[in-house]
Amino acid sequence: MTDLESAKLKACEAIDKAATELNSLSQEIWKNPELNFEEHHAHQVLTDFLEKNGFKVERKFVVDTAFRATFGSQENGGINACVICEYDALPEIGHACGHNLIAEAGAGAGLGIKAAMEAAGKPLGKLTVMGTPAEEGGGGKVKLIDAGAFKDIDLAMMVHPADSGCDAANIPTLAIIDLVVTFHGKASHAAYAPWEGVNALDAAVMFYQNMSVMRQQMKPTWRIHAVISNGGAKPNIIPEKSEVNFYLRAPTEAELSELKERALACAEGAAKATGCKMEHKQLMHYSNLLVNKLLAGVFIQNAERLGVKFLTEEELAKKSAGSTDMGNVTYEVPGIHPIYGLQTDSVNHSKGFTAATGAPEAQEPTLVQAKAMAMTVLDIFFKGGPIMKQIREDFEEAIEKSKGQ
Repeated sequence: MTDLESAKLKACEAIDKAATELNSLSQEIWKNPELNFEEHHAHQVLTDFLEKNGFKVERKFVVDTAFRATFGSQENGGINACVICEYDALPEIGHACGHNLIAEAGAGAGLGIKAAMEAAGKPLGKLTVMGTPAEEGGGGKVKLIDAGAFKDIDLAMMVHPADSGCDAANIPTLAIIDLVVTFHGKASHAAYAPWEGVNALDAAVMFYQNMSVMRQQMKPTWRIHAVISNGGAKPNIIPEKSEVNFYLRAPTEAELSELKERALACAEGAAKATGCKMEHKQLMHYSNLLVNKLLAGVFIQNAERLGVKFLTEEELAKKSAGSTDMGNVTYEVPGIHPIYGLQTDSVNHSKGFTAATGAPEAQEPTLVQAKAMAMTVLDIFFKGGPIMKQIREDFEEAIEKSKGQ
């Protein structure tokens, strides 16, 4: 048995040995769902777990509910591999995106990699387990990127649960922006002198309808979804202010920019038609995922050894895509974001999926993913500079391609 194979075996054994504790960690997060930047309990239990297991832990890293846990060093040009945990929940429906399992897989992978590093008897590199809050619209990873948290990272990875039969290491995601358009009109008594008013709600409704009409000319991969978040105060007052909150999604940054331009033209048209003034602000921007092909290939090889059956290219092409701030990370460093299926037909962001992420049946596939990540990082550590050079070349090629979209 080679040193690499021995290390992989050691990592898997460590994850299996900690299975009960990792399940408890996941359950503790699942039973106490917390929203964007409010994940104080999850932050506490994860950092306590990692510190107890020998990591150097930096709590409240950049933001109050983020953390960084490290082991090893980058001496003599060593590689710094980052495994990412998410742990925020959704309003009303809890962990309907399975971030409790993402946290478990990240912590488990970190535990396995550390055990293998300790058993190797020689320096392998540096391991970082990064806790990233507020993926559900808060852009936790974006804040960490802006603070330079990924400057010394060489590669990053995480896994994400989905419905049954959705195992893929290279599924694309959509770039997304969250915009709020505000229309300003003039209030007036709706019965006594409606002609004195300028109806901001009419502008919001017209804007919504303009975008709906625009859908006929949208590409099949583009997405728009919106709500009128402010429609006025009372029926007998002509609304002087209205707001429309909407998401735009597209496969690339270039297409997203085009879609944004069209959507804002719809808003400007509604404002002119109703005599209102219009302003807009952008709340969030997640980039599309740049999957590192070589890194994904290494992950696939390891996961297949553990029994994972991945979607074919034809099956993958039929799948819909969401959005994630992990996309922003993959514009900073080479990265992957594999998805894996749970034993459920319920899709993400549904009550049925919330139940699935807390079910005992979720544990086995989650631990398999933790092992696959651990084995992948060990491949990179042991193969060192040559494979990292190829990974970096793939990354730079993807960045250049994204600029020419």
